[in-house]
Amino acid sequence: MSELSTTQSIDSKSTTRKKSPFVPKKLLVPFVMITSCFALWGLAHNMTDVLIAQFRKVFILNDAQSSLVQMAFYGAYFCLALPAAVYIKKFSYKSGVLLGLGLFAFGALLFYPASQTMQYSHFLAALFVLAGGLSILETSANPYIISMGPQDTATQRLNLAQSFNPLGSVAGVLIGKFYILSQLNPASDAERGAMATTQLKAIQSQELMAVMVPYIMTAAVILGVWLSIVLCRMPKAVDASEAYSYSKSFARLFRKKVFVRGVLGQFLYMGAQIGCWSWTIRYVMNNIGGNEAEASTYYLYSILLFSSSRFLCTSLMRYIEPAKLLGGLATVAAVMTVVVMMSDGYAGIYALVVISGCMSLMFPTIYGLSVNGLGKDTQLGGSCLIMAILGGAVLTAMMGWISDMTEISLAFIIPLIGFTYLTWFGLKGSKA
Repeated sequence: MSELSTTQSIDSKSTTRKKSPFVPKKLLVPFVMITSCFALWGLAHNMTDVLIAQFRKVFILNDAQSSLVQMAFYGAYFCLALPAAVYIKKFSYKSGVLLGLGLFAFGALLFYPASQTMQYSHFLAALFVLAGGLSILETSANPYIISMGPQDTATQRLNLAQSFNPLGSVAGVLIGKFYILSQLNPASDAERGAMATTQLKAIQSQELMAVMVPYIMTAAVILGVWLSIVLCRMPKAVDASEAYSYSKSFARLFRKKVFVRGVLGQFLYMGAQIGCWSWTIRYVMNNIGGNEAEASTYYLYSILLFSSSRFLCTSLMRYIEPAKLLGGLATVAAVMTVVVMMSDGYAGIYALVVISGCMSLMFPTIYGLSVNGLGKDTQLGGSCLIMAILGGAVLTAMMGWISDMTEISLAFIIPLIGFTYLTWFGLKGSKA
C-alpha cells in the first residue's frame, strides 16, 4: 500500500512538472520585458570579455594586468549586490530593475570621457559603474522571474529567461570581433614600444574610439528599455508584511546547507565561465597563431553553442531533474577541461568550445536550486548568489597570474576545480 502511494506521488509530481505553466498569461508581458534585460547584460558581459584582448594590446599589458578588466567588472557585482537587496526589500523588484538599468546606462556613457583621456584606469572605473548597475539589475531580475509563476517551474522559468542572455552575448561577441578587435593596429608590443609618443597616441586613440562607440550605442538601447519598463504595468512583488531582520535572515540562510553549497558553486562556476571565455582568444593564439580578430572566431563559436545549448537544456528539464542535468554536464566539462590542458593545436580549442555548451544551464540552475524554499529570505539569498559572481574577478585574475608564471593551458586548472565541485553539487550536494 505504501509502495502504491509512493508511485502515485511520483506520478503526480511528474505530471505537475509537465503541465504547470512557465508563466501565467496575465504576467506574460512583464515576463518578456524583464527577460529583455537578460539579453542586455549578456551583451555587456561578452563585450567585456573582448576588452581583455583589446586593452592588452592597446595599453601593452601582461595577462595579470589585463585581467583587471574582470576584477573591476565582477568586483562591482560583489560590492553592489547586498545594497541592491536592501533597496529591493524597501521598494520593489521593478524599482531595482529601473535603478540597475539607469546605472548600467550611465557607466556605458562614461566610456566617452575615458576614450578622451586614454587612461586604462578610467576605463576600469567606467566598467565598475556599469557593472554596479548590472549587479543591481541581476539581483532584481533573477528572483523577479522566479516569482512570476508556480514554484515547481521556477528553475525552468529562470532557465527560459536566461536563454535570452546568450542572444545578447552573441551580439556582444559579434561587435567585439567585427568592430572592436578588427580595428586593432597590427603593431606588436615591441613595435609599439619603439614608436614616437605622438604616433603611439594616434594609434591608441583610434583603437579606443572603436571601444567607445558600441558602448554609447548600448546606452541608448538601455534607456529605451528603461522607459518601456517604466510604462509597463508589472506585479510589485515585494514582501512588506512584517518587520525584517537582516541578521536573523543571514542566520537562517547559513543554516541551509544547500544554499551555502550553492553560493560556493556559483563562485566557482563564474570563475570557470569567465576564465574560459576571457582567455579563449589568448589560448587560440597560443595554440594556432593568428591575430585577435581571427582568434575571436572560436569565442563566437563558444557563445553560439552556449546559446543553443541553453534552449535545449531548458526543454530537457521537463524530463530530467535540473540537478542531475547540472551534474552530468559538469562532468563532461571537467573532462573537456583536461583535454584543453593536455592538448596542443585544434583538439584543445574544440574542447574549449564544447565546455561552453556544458556551461549553458549552470548559472540559472545553481541559482534556482539554491534559493528554492528560502521564502522571505529569497531576496537576500539571491543577492548572496549575485555577490558570488566575484569568482569571475578573483579566479580569472588567478588564471592570468598562472599564465604569466607558466603557460596559458595550465591556467585552466582553475575551471577544472570548479567543474569538479559542480559535478558533486549537482549529483549530491544540492539535495537537502
